[in-house]
Amino acid sequence: MVVVADAGILYGLLAVGAGLATGLAGIGAGVGEQGIGAAVVGVVAEEPGFLGKGLFLMLLPETLILMFAWTPFSAIVTP
Repeated sequence: MVVVADAGILYGLLAVGAGLATGLAGIGAGVGEQGIGAAVVGVVAEEPGFLGKGLFLMLLPETLILMFAWTPFSAIVTP
């Protein structure tokens, strides 16, 4: 027996899944950045030469959020 669902329900579930993936990635990046930020501030206070490396490590978790936000979900969700 084959059950055919309404297209609106499928698009809604796709949007919910995309929202969960983006939201959970943002929460994970925020938690990771919390520890990295504190460590970078401590290292740069003792050795200012590590500022560039510290900024790179602070921006690394943000790339996850940008990757999910830039994915063209709008092309998939629009019927």
